[in-house]
Amino acid sequence: MHIGSKGWYVNELKKLGVRYIDGKKIERFKTFVLANLYDELIKENQIG
Repeated sequence: MHIGSKGWYVNELKKLGVRYIDGKKIERFKTFVLANLYDELIKENQIG
């Protein structure tokens, strides 16, 4: 799996416990949506 690919983001989000967004599986979303969510979660964890 390449870093930054859709599969990579799905795998990393699942490690963080995210499996659904608005009731839909994360696999259904485009890469940029997953990337933005991942960045938000990482920033929250670093600050908090």
